[in-house]
Amino acid sequence: MEKLISQFFDIPDAHLLPVYLEHGGYEAAKFMFQNLKPQDVELEVKKSSLRGLGGAGFGSGMKWSFVPRNTGKPIYLTVNADEGEPGTFKDRFVITHAPHLLLEGILICAYAVGIHKVYIYIRGEYEIQFERLNQAIQEAIEKNYLGKNILASGFDLEVIVHKGAGAYICGEETALLESLEGKKGFPRLKPPFPAAVGLFGCPTVIHNVETLSYLPFILKRSGEWFAKLGSPNNGGLRLFSVSGHVANPGIYERPLGIPLKQLIEDAGGVRSGRRLKAVVPGGLSASVLTASEIDVKMDFDSLRAIGSMGGSAGVIIMDDTACMVKALYVTMRFFGHESCGQCSPCREGTGWVSRILKRMVDGHGRPSDIDNLLDIGSFMGGTTICALADGAQMPLLSYLKKFRSEFEYHIKEKKCDLEIQMTEVR
Repeated sequence: MEKLISQFFDIPDAHLLPVYLEHGGYEAAKFMFQNLKPQDVELEVKKSSLRGLGGAGFGSGMKWSFVPRNTGKPIYLTVNADEGEPGTFKDRFVITHAPHLLLEGILICAYAVGIHKVYIYIRGEYEIQFERLNQAIQEAIEKNYLGKNILASGFDLEVIVHKGAGAYICGEETALLESLEGKKGFPRLKPPFPAAVGLFGCPTVIHNVETLSYLPFILKRSGEWFAKLGSPNNGGLRLFSVSGHVANPGIYERPLGIPLKQLIEDAGGVRSGRRLKAVVPGGLSASVLTASEIDVKMDFDSLRAIGSMGGSAGVIIMDDTACMVKALYVTMRFFGHESCGQCSPCREGTGWVSRILKRMVDGHGRPSDIDNLLDIGSFMGGTTICALADGAQMPLLSYLKKFRSEFEYHIKEKKCDLEIQMTEVR
């Protein structure tokens, strides 16, 4: 299986510029400056079918084409390195082991769109990654891969790393912009969209770390080559964060479109030979899948077709020791805690749901609880400024509908129906 980004995870000191250069670093940028116009780069990325790998899955080249170039205002790139989605840890690996790959991808995007200033918004807890990024930026400036007149091309680029404060909501693109501007991380109403009115009221491109890190490979080996690595309209590879009840949790770089069943097998299968019970395929916000649904292809379109989503590719495996009532409680407790509180369906809905589930977990559930939860959940999606309520609605409704008998047993018997009791939720 060919490795692209993840090849750097196995190379000692790959985060250092000399080592990155030994393995083909900045060759794509050199080729770009010598041979390609900005519109050529955009066209190649469109051919690649590279989609946004932070969660939305929107076409990257198409996103660039929406940015107005003639407003008289500067155009910004903001890199979303906040990575707050539970079950997701791929960007941390990229920044730790291949910060220069990210910087080269940033340089390619900036050249294509006409951007001269970039902000990397990094998760506040990522201390080592924050230091490595700043070290890589200084190395790149010293060797003229960033800064003024890069590689004698006449192109200038400044990159600034901004540390967040640990708020999940700031992973939402407009809340991220608000935070960068020094304000509370409240999501913005859209339209206007960030492509037209983004950071400081200027046109802004927002990209995930992983998305940008694939750009050097696309320029080196062509967009058509990259597109063929994946499935139709889902080009290339993807870093899947596989965790939970598998034998070998970790990062797996696989083609978009790999069957979920194969991905689980690649991770060593379900731990200790136990039976698979459920899978969260795209971070905690995604609808849960049952063991009978794992033949699905792990691309954006296939997962959407069965009512879930590719999201951030945080794949959480649960075996037959997992209590779905407790799993949903922990999920909804998280969303309730991380809601910014701006919209009442999210603020109140996640709070109500969390409290009802906690009562159920504690053995005080009521016969009406399940229908009440379904009713609350039905009003949460599509009623708020950002998608946090939608991200809470998807697991809520899917857990209740697919594992309803477990919830009914909890309410009736005041206990879990598992043979092996899980550690009590604290």
